Amino acid sequence: MDLLTAIQSNLLSPAILFFALGVFAAVSKSDLKFPESLYTTLTIYLLTAIGFKGGVAINEAGLGAVWLPALAAMGLGGLIPLWTYPVLRKLGKFSMADAGAIAAHYGSVSAVTFIAATNFLKSINQPYESYASAFLAVMESPAIIVGVMLGKGALGGGKFSLSDAGVRHALRDAVLGKGVLLLIGAMVIGALSGKRGMASVEGFFVTPFQGVLALFLLEMGMVAGKRLGDLKRVGLFLLLFGVTAPLVHGCLGVLLGGWVGLSTGGATLLGVLAASASYIAAPAAVRLSLPDANPTYSLTAALAITFPFNITVGIPLFFELAKILHA
Repeated sequence: MDLLTAIQSNLLSPAILFFALGVFAAVSKSDLKFPESLYTTLTIYLLTAIGFKGGVAINEAGLGAVWLPALAAMGLGGLIPLWTYPVLRKLGKFSMADAGAIAAHYGSVSAVTFIAATNFLKSINQPYESYASAFLAVMESPAIIVGVMLGKGALGGGKFSLSDAGVRHALRDAVLGKGVLLLIGAMVIGALSGKRGMASVEGFFVTPFQGVLALFLLEMGMVAGKRLGDLKRVGLFLLLFGVTAPLVHGCLGVLLGGWVGLSTGGATLLGVLAASASYIAAPAAVRLSLPDANPTYSLTAALAITFPFNITVGIPLFFELAKILHA
């Protein structure tokens, strides 16, 4: 009953309802459409706000409390592609490039899923480590690099050369892409300016945050709704993978969070990040480095299967698991 109550609470939150409205708009072929510039602006705002607030929290907690959970999160992000790749190759019969691309997406993380999880925890008054956004920043890049290496066959004796323009582009995006740069840059600024800095920008980065998130999820709902038709093309295996992978990875993240000493809320967030799949940073980095990969597979699985699953059922499920673990 606790799980059902948690799922109901999550489904009735404004952010999730706006996502559902976006899906309905796409399915009903409404003419509702966001300008590309507005979508980019909302993305920049959300990433900057998350990074800055995380940096302020690191300033308050101190690096001594952050380094071990952050290191564990980074290691988990880099390891996930190593076992998803052989599953995709052997059971899914995907090509090397497609398996590497999908593995990179599922090892990397979704900032929007993370935000939805923090909203869920706030709605039920569940505390969590305020520096948890540091996990989001450090998990983004390792999986993209590992996934590209797998897709190139580098970990199986294949070629992985820095002279390859695609590889250089992937490495650059993994380190200097706008998502990573905004998160880490804003986090450093927040850590340096601390609470005094937060006081000066709180009216911009804190108060409007929920409204901006609702608009962003409305747009994401429309994007996901337009990809529902692709489910017929990706096949039953990828549909099952898109649900099973977040369940396995989310449980691992929750267990790892408990092991490194995170609270119930903190372990929930690490589980949610491990369960999420990137559909912003990873596609941009993988596109040039693995040109033979079919983007329909990775994007449809991440955006039309895993993302809706996580924000509706996955988040409350991982929270209940974290409660059991800490009990």
